[in-house]
Amino acid sequence: MQIFSFSPFGYEGSLVTVEVDLRRGIPAIDLIGLADGAVKESRERMKSAIRNSGFEFPMERVLISLSPADLKKEGAGFDLALALAVLEADMRKGDGSFDMNPEPILVMGELELSGALRPVKGVHAAAATAASAGIRKCIVSSANAAEAREVVGMKVFGATNLGEAFESLSNPDFFTGGVDDSDSFVPENCVKVSGVLFPAEDSSMEFSDVKNQSRLVRALQIAAAGGHNLLAFGSPGCGKTLALQRFPALLPLLTVEEAQSVTRIHSLAGLLSPSQPLLRVPPFRVPHQTASIEGICGGGPSCRPGEISLAHNGVLFLDEAAEFRSSVLQMLRVPLESGCITLSRAGRSTTYPAKFQLLMATNPCPCGNYGSSSKICLCSAKSVEQYWRKFSAPLLDRIDIRVSVSSSPGDVEEPSRSTSELRVAVAEAVKIQRTRGKRNACMTPQDILEFCEIDSDAKKVLDDAVSECDFSQRAVSGIMKLSRTIADMDSSDKILRCHVEEAVSFRSNVGALELFSGE
Repeated sequence: MQIFSFSPFGYEGSLVTVEVDLRRGIPAIDLIGLADGAVKESRERMKSAIRNSGFEFPMERVLISLSPADLKKEGAGFDLALALAVLEADMRKGDGSFDMNPEPILVMGELELSGALRPVKGVHAAAATAASAGIRKCIVSSANAAEAREVVGMKVFGATNLGEAFESLSNPDFFTGGVDDSDSFVPENCVKVSGVLFPAEDSSMEFSDVKNQSRLVRALQIAAAGGHNLLAFGSPGCGKTLALQRFPALLPLLTVEEAQSVTRIHSLAGLLSPSQPLLRVPPFRVPHQTASIEGICGGGPSCRPGEISLAHNGVLFLDEAAEFRSSVLQMLRVPLESGCITLSRAGRSTTYPAKFQLLMATNPCPCGNYGSSSKICLCSAKSVEQYWRKFSAPLLDRIDIRVSVSSSPGDVEEPSRSTSELRVAVAEAVKIQRTRGKRNACMTPQDILEFCEIDSDAKKVLDDAVSECDFSQRAVSGIMKLSRTIADMDSSDKILRCHVEEAVSFRSNVGALELFSGE
């Protein structure tokens, strides 16, 4: 029998083969294979756990090898694998009457001294890596069993203690799972709109509470329908944060394929809960303004995921975006374009998916009153310029939707739209894009040529806008993608004049200071 465990590093991680040899000599445990402190301590934990579970620990000299030998092994997840490998070697040394399952098996779990099992992080990632290597069975803590079962084809036994785990080695009937897509986790009380699943509504997700901001709500609806980045700017208290915090209500549940990579990242970060073994609700990450580059992009000795990877297939919301460090904001440019981020540490590198949707809310100046007709701005021209320079033109060029939010209501109160009403057009656009196989915001130039058919009147509007505003090529592509989303919401095969006009209105190409003043 081959026993494997898992060493987490970055997104990929590595399978580790656990081998045990019993030999003559003074009783001791030798552990080789570049183990860190936590893995070395496993020797004492698993020795006590074996004895306290009613087994006899071998009186020979025990040699435990973790291979590949040049890979650093980290974490307490090796405890159970080491204990089962020692017991299996001891049984193999006896009369051979114990019938071990010959199939390779993945084993992960932390042992208490009593022999009870504790959950560990990264089980979903380990099971997915094992499944891709042809390993179809795994033994984990009962608390981790649900997330392991969400890996297609993986049969799982969730043990509560070492005795149960050892017994399962000779009993294949203990292993259950092997899910297919139809069996995967779907949150309770989800709502189906035009064949697309959305999270159940609650009072905190209701857009009818957003008053007199119909343009901002429309922009959020389009952003949700096509996955476009958005910047909302306006004076303090105008309602931009209130509206943007309700944005998750417009996002459909992830497909099973999308959810697998999201679940893997959260599993590696130790953020999965037993009640949600497969994350079908899109992530909505809201980091604080003091976040460092490492906190946003990821890092550390084992290359833990950062906020942009935790927001993969979901949303990264930067509230008071101008208060973030300039280096943090500029770091977002490459992941926004590529949809991934590569981290390198100590001669090793890993690539995390980071296909996130960026939402930003900011004030027009440090005091918040720049451009207001009723309040006085106390900021100097230089401070306002420095405030907006944090965003830079290349970053703003990647934002397809820019919305100026007014704090003063008009003479006539604008009608509010409910969340359920807004979801109808979003669902229509999402269905069309899933048929194409790609969200509109992720279209390549070839996709634009194939899917963005535009009529002559709409083409004239776009040409006039390009000549008048001096749009860059990225800006023109953004307008085409935005127009395609608006057309999808209207169930239109062709991009019409009205679609392009609305897209151009959301995509201004003015300077940073003029974004708010409209000059």
